[in-house]
Amino acid sequence: MDSIPFLTVDNELITLSQALKYWKNSGIFSRMLQEVLQQHCLKKELDLREDLKVDNFELDQACVEFRVQNQLTDGDIFQKWLSSNNFTYKKFQERIAFALKLEQLKSEIVEPQLEEYFKKQKPFLDCVILSRLILGEQDLAEKLKQQIIEDRGQFEPLVQEYSLTDDRTANGMMGAVPKGQMPDILRTALDSANPGELIGPLEIDGRYCLFCVHQFLPASLEEEPLKQELKNQLFDQWLQEKIKSLDIRLEVK
Repeated sequence: MDSIPFLTVDNELITLSQALKYWKNSGIFSRMLQEVLQQHCLKKELDLREDLKVDNFELDQACVEFRVQNQLTDGDIFQKWLSSNNFTYKKFQERIAFALKLEQLKSEIVEPQLEEYFKKQKPFLDCVILSRLILGEQDLAEKLKQQIIEDRGQFEPLVQEYSLTDDRTANGMMGAVPKGQMPDILRTALDSANPGELIGPLEIDGRYCLFCVHQFLPASLEEEPLKQELKNQLFDQWLQEKIKSLDIRLEVK
């Protein structure tokens, strides 16, 4: 291992053993090891799955889509990209075919679990459109709350005048916030709230917060980005379980 060449830098040879020591010292070795194990598991799984097929038309279409998405439609630019990544066109096709088979494997593994997983995650995936008024004193928060209750049109001017956060210039508008990203105290308060209601003041991180509830946006599996994210989460869980079952011995010290 000490003599296996890895890189030459300014005519100085860096061996594989030295490179591994550098990775360990920099703290990235564990991430690189994890990546190796993931790729090893995936390759082994796909090598065993002869039922996963990619026909020529599907492969050609995927290659074209990749080039369009990465602005590689020009022939010269594409050739330079292949060279810079040490790819022949055949290797490029193999990479795309691997990705297509991987998507097939992913769908086969996660689709039976997806609906149930979504139901469990849905309370944290649902979004709420909110605006906020953030204050440093509870007495002031209570006082401004009463003003807003008496005249709802006062919310935005009071945000602009008193709120401590930068979004006061946008009238405190937070946009659509997933419930899973909210503090527990806010998420609990929203469980019994309706659009148009004023919530608070709630003490969050030492500040006193008033929230105006605008709209609830229930999560749906019809939303393709969300569906893909959940599929990736499930597949990653499956992959981590695979890695845990491996007998791994580190031969490099």
